[in-house]
Amino acid sequence: MSRSVLTAWVLILIVFGLGLAGLAGRSVLREEKELQVPDPGVADSAVTIRVQVDGTVQEMNLDEYVQGVLRAEMPASFELEALKAQAVAARTETLYKAENGPVANHPDADICDDIQCCQAYLSEAEAENAWGKNADEYAAKIATAVRETDGMVILYEDKPILAAFFSSASGQTNNSGDVWVNDLPYLQSVQSPEGEDEVPNYYSVATFSAEEFKELFLAEYPQADLEGEPESWFGGETRNDSDMVLTMTVGGVEVKGTAMRALFSLRSASFTISVEGDEITFHVTGYGHGVGMSQYGANVLAQEGKDYQEILTWYYTGVTIGPYSPKNLASAE
Repeated sequence: MSRSVLTAWVLILIVFGLGLAGLAGRSVLREEKELQVPDPGVADSAVTIRVQVDGTVQEMNLDEYVQGVLRAEMPASFELEALKAQAVAARTETLYKAENGPVANHPDADICDDIQCCQAYLSEAEAENAWGKNADEYAAKIATAVRETDGMVILYEDKPILAAFFSSASGQTNNSGDVWVNDLPYLQSVQSPEGEDEVPNYYSVATFSAEEFKELFLAEYPQADLEGEPESWFGGETRNDSDMVLTMTVGGVEVKGTAMRALFSLRSASFTISVEGDEITFHVTGYGHGVGMSQYGANVLAQEGKDYQEILTWYYTGVTIGPYSPKNLASAE
């Protein structure tokens, strides 16, 4: 074989070898890309949950349940993007509860309809009765909000969050640590745009006679000294940036603002107290615990043109919105 022919064969073998190497390289890259594909999530209709409604445990698909929560928890007259934000929050809260195990209030169910424990729930028939002539419009709107956010969940470090929500804030939401035991990184104080022009009963009052106040307070705090004039019962107080009462002194006893709210059935813990003669009056701003997403604030943001993902990332700090595959939940057949 001549030297020129030999050289040609060597070049052919080199090129062929490089081609195989390139194909192998592309194969490796393709495998790496396949390993990095994000969780595609699971559709609501493919997930079955156990819901305790009026004391009875029912099995239903997640999409059916989220619609029931949406009917109960947010006015159907709100903007569609606000309803979508609420749908994602409700779905996320459901998965958070289910994945963190049963609780004493509903040991045989993933979630219940007691708002002191979980989320309110309203059946289709109950909602139609409440909506009257708007029933068809509102039902379609809620179905759209759930369908167009199908499977989307609020995530922090790739896990569903405790997606707390409430009615209306007094200009700013509360850190979770100001209201509950744990200060969660995604439930931090943020500004909220709603006010008296958007929220019915944004300002409210609750008035008690001195005797009524004394009876209620001493039943819970018998060590308090409520002698003398009512003006002398109230001492110093501490507040957070949202003007929520953190602590106050009543009859020489330090009491949390949240405890005062519960004891006197106030709309929020953002209040001031005035005393006139024999009457004690609470002047209250906003409605709810103030942690997480404000529903009326979400509606204002939607009116300003923000979509549901922008609303959620406004109220929940450092989160992402994306699909998720639920753990510990059965798949619907």
